[in-house]
Amino acid sequence: MAQIFCIANQKGGVGKTTTTVNLAAGLAKLGHHVLLVDLDPQGNATMGSGINKHTLQKSVYDVLLETAEIPDVVIIPERLREVGAGYAVLGANRNLSGAEVELVREARRERRLQRALSRVAQDYDYVLIDCPPALNMLTLNGLCAAHGVIVPMQCEYFALEGLADLTQTIRKVYASLNRDLRLIGLLRVMFDPHIVLQKQVSERLKEHYGDKVFDTVIPRNVRLAEAPSHGLPGVVYEPSAKGSAAFMEFARELSERGIRT
Repeated sequence: MAQIFCIANQKGGVGKTTTTVNLAAGLAKLGHHVLLVDLDPQGNATMGSGINKHTLQKSVYDVLLETAEIPDVVIIPERLREVGAGYAVLGANRNLSGAEVELVREARRERRLQRALSRVAQDYDYVLIDCPPALNMLTLNGLCAAHGVIVPMQCEYFALEGLADLTQTIRKVYASLNRDLRLIGLLRVMFDPHIVLQKQVSERLKEHYGDKVFDTVIPRNVRLAEAPSHGLPGVVYEPSAKGSAAFMEFARELSERGIRT
């Protein structure tokens, strides 16, 4: 049965999609069956996995509207399969931005993704949901479907405020909609050990959140930034890069940690 994780942060530009695609590829390289769900209308996780979002015949939009089932929509990119990092992608494009409006009058609209995933959960070891940087109906669908939340964050002052908002959101969803939901861990990304402030924020995170802070730290890395333009996760585009090696280490740490109570 799949472990389902949202990769979420209400602040934009913190590396959610980079984390999602590299974690998916890393877990696939370790031999796990992985489904990546792109819940962001920008479709960056779809493109970063080597799939042209503009040519999708069906997408997560159709799944949310219950006009298609997940097995009929997922794609396993051939380039990733060839190098032993193949994972299934439930892609997204700008059509998804209309889903919120169309779901407004639907019953149990926040549980559409949960119901769809329940029918394929036995086919995967991990489901990773890339959420948009906003608490909207799409993010709520992700949170209602997940067992836990992985939070990528930069070690900067304002990131701490955003983290407080997100943890409060997780508590509210746990209390009213999803009793399985919990904070799995905080992943420090785009980290530069030469910047004193980042080291200070990192220490504060460990003091306040303890073992909820992953041991793995993802460094700021040019190769990771280049990889999406080639339609590949960094761990496939340049496996020897420091950032890629860190994401492989993170995949190992997550597979060992699993869901902690």
